[in-house]
Amino acid sequence: MKYPKEYLDEIKTRLKVSTVVSKSVALKKRGKEYVGLSPFKNEKTPSFTVNDEKEFYHCFATSEHGNIFDFVMKIQNLKFGEAVKHLAQLAGMQPYMFSKQDVEREKKWKEYQSIYKQYVDYYHNELLKNDAHSNARDYLNDRSLGKEEVKKFKIGYVEKNPKFFNKLKNEFNEQILVESGLFYLDEKKKTYVERFRGRLIFPINNISGQSIALGGRIIEKLDYLAKYINSPETNFFKKGSNLYNLDLARKLSNKIDHIYLVEGYMDVVGLSKNGIDNVVANLGTSLTDKQILSLNQFFDDIIICFDGDESGYKAALRAAENSIKELKPEKKISFLFLPNKEDPDSYVNKNGKNNFIDYTKQNKLSIHQFIFSHYKRQTENNPSSMAIFEKKLREIANTIKDDYIKKYVLEYFLEKISELTPHSNHNKKKFYVKKVRSLETTKKYFNESQSLTGVELKEFSLLYLIMNNLELLNSNIHLIENIKLFTKINKQIFESILEKLKSGETIKLKDLNLDNQLLDKINKFAPIKHILKNKSGDDPEIIELLNDTIRDLKDYDLEFRIQELESKFSKDLSETTFNELQKELKKKQNIN
Repeated sequence: MKYPKEYLDEIKTRLKVSTVVSKSVALKKRGKEYVGLSPFKNEKTPSFTVNDEKEFYHCFATSEHGNIFDFVMKIQNLKFGEAVKHLAQLAGMQPYMFSKQDVEREKKWKEYQSIYKQYVDYYHNELLKNDAHSNARDYLNDRSLGKEEVKKFKIGYVEKNPKFFNKLKNEFNEQILVESGLFYLDEKKKTYVERFRGRLIFPINNISGQSIALGGRIIEKLDYLAKYINSPETNFFKKGSNLYNLDLARKLSNKIDHIYLVEGYMDVVGLSKNGIDNVVANLGTSLTDKQILSLNQFFDDIIICFDGDESGYKAALRAAENSIKELKPEKKISFLFLPNKEDPDSYVNKNGKNNFIDYTKQNKLSIHQFIFSHYKRQTENNPSSMAIFEKKLREIANTIKDDYIKKYVLEYFLEKISELTPHSNHNKKKFYVKKVRSLETTKKYFNESQSLTGVELKEFSLLYLIMNNLELLNSNIHLIENIKLFTKINKQIFESILEKLKSGETIKLKDLNLDNQLLDKINKFAPIKHILKNKSGDDPEIIELLNDTIRDLKDYDLEFRIQELESKFSKDLSETTFNELQKELKKKQNIN
């Protein structure tokens, strides 16, 4: 039995080829394509390409070529039906089982699709061509929208006393028409009523571009009617699983890595009119996991831009708390707050595309920054309030599914809290921070050594080995040429010795003109001298000890780099920083 073409098309629409292939092949972006090493042949130079726009992969080394179904079949050695089930699950779709229910559902889907197509086409043409609807066209003109936008989004207008139900009932039974959500039965009058009468209608399409629901807006100021209404949920339309304009916006994902998420249909249309097409709208409900996952399939950065009023802010906060749990290392969620009483449509019409883009760059906040700043404003300067504040942030961080992101978001929250409460954290030191030393000369050896950091003691060992083996290093200078020291004074001594050694002259310790107090300190506290007591001190042993010390210093350098990247990642959560951090962690793993 064959799978319905629509079912297979939806899988292909929901999944980029690069998304599927990257689970088996490490891909890098190169222009419009991705490249990687062939999964079909061992090679050192990448010959494997993926093109999301054309929906295929191609291997120049083996001439293998195909779509996502072909790739999964070849890589996982699956039959076509097994590949379809695997990819349907990856796309978040129900498996097609060829049961009676599936066949019946497919039949109903075709009827449903036909009803919506006829309905949308009819009222779209009415808006464009029927002079009786000049009031609707005037409304759109007042909103700076013309024929081009009406055609692009297939906007329509349903008159106040429509009769389209009578036309459709000749082809479909009444139950199917009611189940579409376009009509309902008036129990008193025993007549079927069109839900969107007297409204502009905005077709809500599935990801493949087929209309599955409508949004409707009144064009008159009538307080007893809701300004906007949406289709009720049906067997083929779930509000939390769909987004307005995703069918068009997703096609831009090969060129643009970010997407604006706004509140209303008019915001989408208004931004598009001004040249910003990477925009979708949620459908009058709180942002859901499924909507975030749908956007993440295509875009790396979701910029949530709701209205600049109190209700818009509250909606943004709900969206932040709902969506942060889906945050991933390679993905970002940001928030953009417009000036008060502005929405995306009004702002872009007043200020234009370039200003809107500049405003985004200067004012967008990452999701964790927004959440922190919101709850910080709720705090008071007392222990109880700060405890509630920290507890709330910990609860939010713990909802994050990805363990890496959970760790770094929590660290970001706690680091920011520590800045508000510095006295509770003043004893926390990092290995590379030089501790304060007492100036009292009567301190005993133990107290004096305690004031030295681990890296400082390791540097003393390195200098001790060099200064006591100058002749050996004169002929083996390559051993110490690329070493990084952290402490300023030790670094100066090391560079001075290195410069003398590079001159080729035979040098002795007295030729270095080093401060006697500093020399005494190195000789007193260098841990390596205790190890040398039990060694013969011949050249191979000295070189081995030197290499061990250098390796330890490199490990310190790596630790320092990792801590820097961890701190940076906890602030920006960018994919680039994450990848750098992963590389450094692998280096550390190899050293150890």
